[in-house]
Amino acid sequence: MVGPISGSGSFGSYGVWGIGPGMSTGRSIGAENAAGAVGASGNVDAAEGKKPVVNPGESTTVQPGKRVSPAECQTCKERKYQDGSDEMVSFKSAQHISPTEAGNRVRAHEQEHVANAYEKAEQKGGKVLQASVSIHTAICPECGRTYVSGGETNTKIQYSNEEESPYMKARKKMDAQLLPGMNLDVSA
Repeated sequence: MVGPISGSGSFGSYGVWGIGPGMSTGRSIGAENAAGAVGASGNVDAAEGKKPVVNPGESTTVQPGKRVSPAECQTCKERKYQDGSDEMVSFKSAQHISPTEAGNRVRAHEQEHVANAYEKAEQKGGKVLQASVSIHTAICPECGRTYVSGGETNTKIQYSNEEESPYMKARKKMDAQLLPGMNLDVSA
């Protein structure tokens, strides 16, 4: 299961480590802008107030109401994913995944959980009745990009020994009382 690092602790959710929106680095922004002025280094982008590209290949368009473009988003650069399940699968330690790769990597991770369910059912003499994967998305508060924030796998396994439980015996007994007379052949 994918989940935020700071939230439930399950895989797929996201958590930001390090500097993010609203966090201070302790450096003076004025000193950075002064060093990047046109006269000092010839960097026109720094003089215009643009941030450096931290996510190459991403859009440089700033969406209305957002502070930076996806190419300049520090939050997306530092987002990490971690698995919180007790199964032996990938992402047991927090890892960064680029927003463009997150969908494929999270789906592959959740498929590991599905494969584990089938393996567990086979080892214990059961069968998988249902396996579903939910992929979660979110919107970055800093740049407005929609990204895959995690995933969750739900499986239902039926084991053969469940038929011998007292609950199943009682259910079969009740079904046996209801079924006689339910089908009537009028042609006879």
